[in-house]
Amino acid sequence: MQVSLSWLSTHLDLSSYTVPQLSDLLTFAGVEVEGIEERGVTTDKVVVAQIDSFVQHPNADKLSVCQVNDGSGTPRQIVCGAKNFKAGDKVPLALPGAVLPGGFTIKEGKLRDVASLGMMCSGKELGLGDDHSGLLILDAETTIGTPFNQLVPSDVVFDLEITPNRPDLLSHLGLARELSALTGIPLKGQRDYTATKTKAAASDIKLEAKEVCPLYTARIIKGVKVGPSPEWLRRRLESIGLRPINSIVDITNYVMMEMGQSLHCFDLDKLNGSIVVRQATDGEKFLALDSQTYTLQTDDLVIADQKRAVAIAGVMGGEETGVTEATTNVLLEAAWFTPSNIRRTSRRLGLSSDSSYRFERGIDPQQVAGGSELATKLILSIAGGTAEDVLHVAGEAPALTGEVTLDEDRARKLLGTPELSGDEIHAILEKLGLGKKAATKHESRWHIPSYRADLQRPVDLIEEIARVIGLDRVPSKMTAVAVPSDATDRAYDFAMTIRQALVNRGCFEAQTLRLVAEAQLADTLGGGTGVAVKNPLSEDHTTLRPSIIPGLIAAAALNIRQGADRLRFFELGRVFLKLPNGNSREEERLAILISGPVSPSSWHARTPQAADIHELMGIIQNLPGLSRVSIEPKAVKESPANFLLTSELRAGNRNLGWIAQLHPSRARDISARHPVYVAELLLSALRQGSTGPAKFEELPRFPGMTRDVAMEVPADLPHAKVAAFFATQKEPLFIASEVFDVFTDPTGQKIPSDRKSIAWTLTYRSPEKTLETAEVDAAHQRILAALEKALPATVRR
Repeated sequence: MQVSLSWLSTHLDLSSYTVPQLSDLLTFAGVEVEGIEERGVTTDKVVVAQIDSFVQHPNADKLSVCQVNDGSGTPRQIVCGAKNFKAGDKVPLALPGAVLPGGFTIKEGKLRDVASLGMMCSGKELGLGDDHSGLLILDAETTIGTPFNQLVPSDVVFDLEITPNRPDLLSHLGLARELSALTGIPLKGQRDYTATKTKAAASDIKLEAKEVCPLYTARIIKGVKVGPSPEWLRRRLESIGLRPINSIVDITNYVMMEMGQSLHCFDLDKLNGSIVVRQATDGEKFLALDSQTYTLQTDDLVIADQKRAVAIAGVMGGEETGVTEATTNVLLEAAWFTPSNIRRTSRRLGLSSDSSYRFERGIDPQQVAGGSELATKLILSIAGGTAEDVLHVAGEAPALTGEVTLDEDRARKLLGTPELSGDEIHAILEKLGLGKKAATKHESRWHIPSYRADLQRPVDLIEEIARVIGLDRVPSKMTAVAVPSDATDRAYDFAMTIRQALVNRGCFEAQTLRLVAEAQLADTLGGGTGVAVKNPLSEDHTTLRPSIIPGLIAAAALNIRQGADRLRFFELGRVFLKLPNGNSREEERLAILISGPVSPSSWHARTPQAADIHELMGIIQNLPGLSRVSIEPKAVKESPANFLLTSELRAGNRNLGWIAQLHPSRARDISARHPVYVAELLLSALRQGSTGPAKFEELPRFPGMTRDVAMEVPADLPHAKVAAFFATQKEPLFIASEVFDVFTDPTGQKIPSDRKSIAWTLTYRSPEKTLETAEVDAAHQRILAALEKALPATVRR
């Protein structure tokens, strides 16, 4: 929301505060200042001047030498680069010594050896908009020599971010109340906009939806003359970025920005009969003021006459009944709508306005009649006409606030300010507009004003006290105590351990969207069906992901398009699975994607080896909680179409997840030059194997000895079975095994085609002494004998 300092100054005198001080005051009170813009100039050294004549600069094609009349009686020479002027035009002239917005000081000087005694200005140079394409051409009737700040008073505009719980700050009056409480400066005069002189029961208003519109008022004003707004009104609206339209519309906008009450005016002669506040019919069409036609639903609230809807309540009026220059009779609407209903309609239609922005946060129900009264007075004074003495009222204003009892001793304890006296507490709350109903030594009872519906509990009042006294007065204390870790803490710590382990292996963490397109479901690994979203935001966000892999593949494609070649990504996140019985389940998973060279290119290895599935397995096997991982390939008919080598990863009886290679045709789709390998693991299965903190062993004090063994086995014997055999050996001296060769001969000349030869290195060591050859040979022979008994293997001796 944009707030004009000059507009605020009509409510309270802020002359003793600088702009930075006001910014800090609002910020520390919880009102975020997103920007500050200075408009116009404060100096008297920017004046209205007339260009009498100009000639081409002798040394520059794009410059002109102008003779300017600034009202001093002596022509002033100005060198100018603009081209949008002619002789006789009146423009703003900054004299030497003038300080323009941004701290730029004008001095006498020379441009290409020609003296220039000032500067003629564009609107941007004076802080008036962003147009710097040419000079700001002024009205021909403007008096020469008039200080420019008399024509366009200077102003400072604050761009504020108002939190949803403070709709009372969405107006200049509301912000003035806040600043009055924070500074102690009283408001100017009596600004009572909460009552109107006359009321009457509504005979021409029918409330059919009281639950979402408990109060609706209307006032008829006849004989108005619609035209341009007076200068002061146009200037007020323009100062906060609103475009003047006509006097009637401008008045409703002014009242909205002045006191926060959104209003709407209908052309009375275009209405057919009495007003009906009702729910829309399903599929009802409505032509809005933005010239767009909207299709309404039954939960949308409309203002209608006897034939059709004439406004979407609280959001936007209709084009057919809008006020134009031909309008002579108007119906002025002021109402209170349930915020949730306005918010739902605005979001569904994608239609947001200044009015809906306020209604959906909640306006003051007690100011509805007062807003109508202020707008009526302005219409009569600006557009003329005659207003009916009767304000038609249907329903009644809801009571959103009541009384709150404050335990003042508890307030001091929570704030840590025992020196805070009862009188100071009372003074703060009274400055905020609260009414004291009763008070004792230890507690007080307060009536909450209707515009502060956010104050419902004693702790809300304590927060208000803290804001006003300043958080710098609240002492900093360490009051927390350590508590034992729970399952949530352990799950978080384990996830961070996983992240650190993968980062240490050169991987980068990705964060992808949990919503995917239907086409991306073909990249799902591990099976499962995603949960469809009832009202998707777009075609790319239709389904809650059943797998993290589709998001990583999309991220890989984006990185490849940006020139990346070596990809190492991982993501920890949640997936959403739809079960066969119709229920759904959420799981935490870890997904990994690798592609490209195993190491960056260098002078000694310009074409490094590309990563393969073994590198991905090495990354997985080094994750915390895993000791031995086996691969069980899936049947071809069970493998997803977009993947090759799809296999299950298992640790004993635990299913850890899945590993696969992206199909080459799919890899070409994402422009990958190298094979792409992916894995998706169940975080719960990884946690199940975690044994807590890592345990370190002492480095061996004695050397080890190795023996190689080559064996012939059936070609279809899984490597995992051989690895499992060595892992289960209880031989005291045997400590490790590692495969180093696999040989097959499809021709059957060197080894039968249905057999393969694999070679392993076995390591032996004693923690107590250096081993002798005979001891190692004996242990080695025992293992070989056990190998031939346990597996269909023939040791090659």
